[in-house]
Amino acid sequence: MNILAHFNEAMDYIEKNLMCDIEPSQISHIAGCSEYHFRRMFSFLAGMPLGEYIRRRRLSTAGILLQTKPIKIIDLALQLGYESPEAFSKAFLAMHGVTPSQAKKENTSLKVFPAMTFQLTIRGGIEMNYRIIEKNEFYIVGFKKRITMKFKGINPQMDSIVEKLTPQVIAELKGLSDVEPKGILSVSANFEERTTEDSQLDQYIGVAASKAGSSGYDILPIAASTWAVFNVVGIFPDAIQETWSKIYAEWFPASGYEMTGGPELLWNESPDTSRTDYKSEIWIPVRRIEF
Repeated sequence: MNILAHFNEAMDYIEKNLMCDIEPSQISHIAGCSEYHFRRMFSFLAGMPLGEYIRRRRLSTAGILLQTKPIKIIDLALQLGYESPEAFSKAFLAMHGVTPSQAKKENTSLKVFPAMTFQLTIRGGIEMNYRIIEKNEFYIVGFKKRITMKFKGINPQMDSIVEKLTPQVIAELKGLSDVEPKGILSVSANFEERTTEDSQLDQYIGVAASKAGSSGYDILPIAASTWAVFNVVGIFPDAIQETWSKIYAEWFPASGYEMTGGPELLWNESPDTSRTDYKSEIWIPVRRIEF
């Protein structure tokens, strides 16, 4: 099973269909995984959402066509799926710095956005400790807030939730924690775009429980699933963020698993994050890729 080969076949499909409709379901079928997994992996590996990549490739190709073919701007706009020539011109100007009409003139400089392919880069052989476990359905019981994603450092938007964790509340929540992973958890769910900074998600702080618990808390039901659990040891939060990078770039392409789109859990050993060997666990719901 060569995940990168399947991903590159999907990229070939996108390239061959830039000037017509691109079916997301066909992309995921060629890639051999779910659409959710492909979009997540693509966004991380490419550094941009799939839709943004397709938009840039189309505008790059549009520039070449305007300079080399006798094509009308209105026809090109419709072919690329824009509702009007004005909408196309606005997008074209934002990328190239000139209008489509100006692009038709000689000696007009345009930007090119080359097609991407995925390649395997061999890095230092650093071990990743993980385990695969099966869990029945359970609940996250705690507090919820809609926040924007930050990739580096500690997200200050979490302060208002953390302030609710009084000693009394912590004791009550831990009393409800009767399934693994036990203790206070940070849970991320309902991502707007998982790998794009400043996109939104639901963030919970709470515990895993077999029952929904008492009123007064936000409740997140979690379906029965297979989980990939990664051990993290190092400076917080840098070690966690570095492990996430390795999960996307190294583990998923080689594992035979894909993300399900379910909530992701983070367990930390204690509130004191000052230790250089601080321990955490990343829990990701996964399923086997079927070829």
